[in-house]
Amino acid sequence: MAGHIQDRWFATVTGPDGKPRKVNSDRHGSGARYWARYVGPDGTEKSKSFPDRQKRLADQWLAHTEADMTRGQYIDSRAARTTFQQYAEGWVPTQGADPNTQASMESQLRLHAFPYLGTRPLGSFQPAHIRDWVQQLQANGVRGSYARTIYSNVRAALSAAVDDGHLPRNPCAARSVRLPTVDTKRVTPWTTERLFAVRAGMPERYQAMVDLGGGGLRQGEILGVAVDAIDFRSDTLHVVQQLELSRSKHVFAPPKGGKLRDVPLPGPVAEALQAHMKQFPQVEITLPRKVAGGPLVTKRLVFTGPRGGHIWRTSLNEEARKPALASAGVILIPVAGAPHAEPRENGMHAIRHPLRSPSRRRY
Repeated sequence: MAGHIQDRWFATVTGPDGKPRKVNSDRHGSGARYWARYVGPDGTEKSKSFPDRQKRLADQWLAHTEADMTRGQYIDSRAARTTFQQYAEGWVPTQGADPNTQASMESQLRLHAFPYLGTRPLGSFQPAHIRDWVQQLQANGVRGSYARTIYSNVRAALSAAVDDGHLPRNPCAARSVRLPTVDTKRVTPWTTERLFAVRAGMPERYQAMVDLGGGGLRQGEILGVAVDAIDFRSDTLHVVQQLELSRSKHVFAPPKGGKLRDVPLPGPVAEALQAHMKQFPQVEITLPRKVAGGPLVTKRLVFTGPRGGHIWRTSLNEEARKPALASAGVILIPVAGAPHAEPRENGMHAIRHPLRSPSRRRY
């Protein structure tokens, strides 16, 4: 049997005859009687106390501990008491992800996981806790791919906790646990005619954005287009950065997934871009590189706001893009004082790959 059990109510002394005998200790009759001890895999002593008449439980505890160590399923009781929030807060910074991705993970866990799972000790996790949490997410309106991203972060953190010996198995791996549901409705690309109608509804200084969006650029990439990324001689746009938020601060960051690429500029798109650059002078903007607080970088941006600064995505969407969608009949014109609605299927993915029209093959 692993370890040793000490009866703290008695002490062993040598009698007058030279033989050992038991006598009452100073603790006799008070406090926990049995002290079970063993040396863990890390070389340190672990212990647990048991009251009077519970020596059998102490023996069983040591036997189970020995069996768990033999099977490779040993969990340190102190590690098991670490809460999910305590562990996850230390786990996120160890991930090799982009710093902005780490910030997003931290925000998602803080808002949607810690309020429900944060105070639970890792050793107490059961599949039922994950099932209840997923149900609570959906009840709070957190659904679709965003909910799955949050779930994936929780599952990854718990997997790391298993590897680190905080719990025996990942409760997310149980068959009874279901992923958050995702709407399988596909985004329908726009016709070229719809793209033109939305373009016409945009303020003039933003119209060329629609041309680039129809050519496959994401919104952040469009906002981050710099003069030195455009080669009109070969009609090529080098997509090397995007304008992104890092901890609520704008930064110049690599494109999504760090995928640098060259995008062809068809004649009409190149002409629209040249006309825009002639009408709206480019402005030098200085922002941190990759993360808030990073090294400063200065770029001459093609698209800027009316006051000469970089464009805020929220302002662009609320004050320009959504009204353009409404004017083109893509979404309903709201009643006075109400915000514009924007179904997911009419987001940037719909703009990025419009259906080609045989009669007006512009892109």
